[in-house]
Amino acid sequence: MNTTRENLPHVVILGGGFGGLYAARYLRKAGVRVTMVDRHNHHLFQPLLYQVATATLSPSDIAAPLRAMLGRSHVQVLLAEVTGVDTARKRVLLADGELAYDFLIVATGATHSYFGNEAWSRHSMGLKTVEDALEIRRRVLLAFEQAEREPDPERRRALLTFAIIGAGPTGVELAGALAEISRNSLSGDFQNIDPRDARVILIEGMDRVLPTYPENLSGEARRVLEKLGVEVRTGTRVTNIDAAGVDMGPEHLAARTVLWAAGVEASPVARSLGVTLDRAGRVPVTPELTVPGHPDIFVVGDLALVKQDDGSAVPGVAPAAMQEGKHAVLNLRRQLAGQPMQPFRYWDRGTYAVIGRGHAVGVAFRRVKQSGFIAWLAWLFIHITFLIGFRSKLAVLLNWAYSYLTFGRSARIITGPAPRLDERGVHPFPAGEGSALVGREAVAPVVLGRRVPDRRGEG
Repeated sequence: MNTTRENLPHVVILGGGFGGLYAARYLRKAGVRVTMVDRHNHHLFQPLLYQVATATLSPSDIAAPLRAMLGRSHVQVLLAEVTGVDTARKRVLLADGELAYDFLIVATGATHSYFGNEAWSRHSMGLKTVEDALEIRRRVLLAFEQAEREPDPERRRALLTFAIIGAGPTGVELAGALAEISRNSLSGDFQNIDPRDARVILIEGMDRVLPTYPENLSGEARRVLEKLGVEVRTGTRVTNIDAAGVDMGPEHLAARTVLWAAGVEASPVARSLGVTLDRAGRVPVTPELTVPGHPDIFVVGDLALVKQDDGSAVPGVAPAAMQEGKHAVLNLRRQLAGQPMQPFRYWDRGTYAVIGRGHAVGVAFRRVKQSGFIAWLAWLFIHITFLIGFRSKLAVLLNWAYSYLTFGRSARIITGPAPRLDERGVHPFPAGEGSALVGREAVAPVVLGRRVPDRRGEG
């Protein structure tokens, strides 16, 4: 970089999600030097991540390299792990160094929260990253593959039981997609099992699914899920998750695939900002989106607790992060110009949850309730609009059209080591990231190519 550019105010953006990406784009002509830091080299369209997990889309359909997206904007992209912020010295602390800033935009997002039960993470999978989605896809597809070779009916039943904890939008979307996979996409693919025998169980601690939605839409969502074959259990608290399944008080559910969609907590970077956080670890920001006492630090996206005029919090959704990223840049530029900053106002275009093929529920512009095929079309249009890049839009549209017309899943690829029946334990997945092989036991021989009887030792 030349000397003139080095002397420009240095804006550092932490996180390449929606908030960080939109901030970087709007800083293009702001007369500043911009550096983005992320531990991944790509931007991820997270609202469609569950479709990677359920084999409808491939990762490249919803992710794009940050350098390719920001290179022409003269944004420097650094692949690094952020460990904290030294507000006194105006330094970003990295796992392998540090980075000076004049202005800082923190958009590091959120991660899974197990409400203090961190041991549960060994036996369940959350959905926040591409790696999470690929591991879930692998576990789901492996469950059917192992069930095809499993002679013991109880083990086979556990393999074909999928428990999803949390009935918010992510949990509802996962449940609907898994039900369609077992009842439609895999129908006729196996000789020894009927995929339609799979159980998809959605567990929610509150009294209804989609508890943040209007009650009539929650009821409609439950009706559609049950029509798809999903077992919905509301008002049910999970007390333990282990390698054998899920405990709900005295009841034990034998399930070898457990998916966690019950809670999130803000990125731990927030703890270094020197302010009191809320229960979810979010930073209570000023109306201008800055950290109290630090007008040079903006916080946007899932990491920010932004209060609206009615006292409610701005939801942690992609459109909110986009608007906050843009507004943070507006106020940053006003500071550079010596002008007062302006408070943030969230424009709620709507929130939707899709429930299987051709059905969704949602609320547009805070008051227009929609359900059914019309809501599904609105959901489709919104997501295609916000996808980054023409290639991603085209790829997703084509995959959706294929899935809608054929019930097919074009990304049913299993990666990683194949499981062995002579090394099976309580956990059905081979050792590796996000999975553990627990113990060994001898098993009866399996005869391939013909129907396995229900009782071991026969046939």
